Amino acid sequence: MAKLQSSILISLFLLQLAFPIITANLPPKDIEIVVEGTVHCQSCDTRGMWSLTGAKPIANAAISVICKDHRNRVMFYKPFKTNDDGYFYAALVGFKITNPLLDHPLQTCRVKLVSSPLEECSMLTNVNYGLNGAPLRYEEKRIVGEHYEAVIYAAGPLAFRPNECTPN
Repeated sequence: MAKLQSSILISLFLLQLAFPIITANLPPKDIEIVVEGTVHCQSCDTRGMWSLTGAKPIANAAISVICKDHRNRVMFYKPFKTNDDGYFYAALVGFKITNPLLDHPLQTCRVKLVSSPLEECSMLTNVNYGLNGAPLRYEEKRIVGEHYEAVIYAAGPLAFRPNECTPN
């Protein structure tokens, strides 16, 4: 796999050397890294489990995206909020990949729960590792324009749980 990737990279590099006029006249394409996901309030019926059966989306919930380098140093941090449907679209503006192998978002970035605006549902859970840091998944989702490209990664779904649940 590594040999195939190396061969492809070398071929692309050689193509640029062979056709410098073609590549020189093209405007640069901005590639944006985006993380998306949802945040819910877990049902009392599923407390203690990773199930989101009966869960309701939380509007205005706060999450954070944290990316650390290979030495475990924070290289990117930014908080985000969910929309009315509990969905977040976190554009990692300013995130830089200096080393494609060591600094790739799949290896370095995690999404964590921060806070819930709901007083009755504000206890952190570790559903899909929202407490420890949900890893990103690549689901082959991209937005492509003439001079723009966004690579979209997914995290979660994440959940808070109710502060109190009455016994059944």
